[in-house]
Amino acid sequence: MELQVGVKILLQNAEGKYLFLLRSAEKYPETGAQWDIVGGRIDPGTGLLQNLKREIKEETGLDFTAEPKLIGVQDILSVPGRHVVRLTYTGCIDGNPTLDEDHTDFKWFTLEEVKQLENLDTYVREILEKYF
Repeated sequence: MELQVGVKILLQNAEGKYLFLLRSAEKYPETGAQWDIVGGRIDPGTGLLQNLKREIKEETGLDFTAEPKLIGVQDILSVPGRHVVRLTYTGCIDGNPTLDEDHTDFKWFTLEEVKQLENLDTYVREILEKYF
């Protein structure tokens, strides 16, 4: 079984809203266009926060403005032969993102608004329900 580690971050702006990115349906045909938070798999041999900073920069062009806080860990066993451990953080950010090719849109949501989304990533929804 292949083990992978991922880092994700729920980024909040000065107005108290959270950044969500809409995944490209073309790039992610297995799930389609879903709202997700910033993050991805780590590069082995590189620290978790270093990977988190890299993912934020790659996906948004931005840098977080305060030390992130770990809020949850998940086991993701949805693909046969692969076990993904995902660490999710919260952090603060300023500015609007410049999207990469993996995403087609972004929006700032309140927690109440994002919890109402039908096309929200399953694992993000699980984190929101458990910790918020």
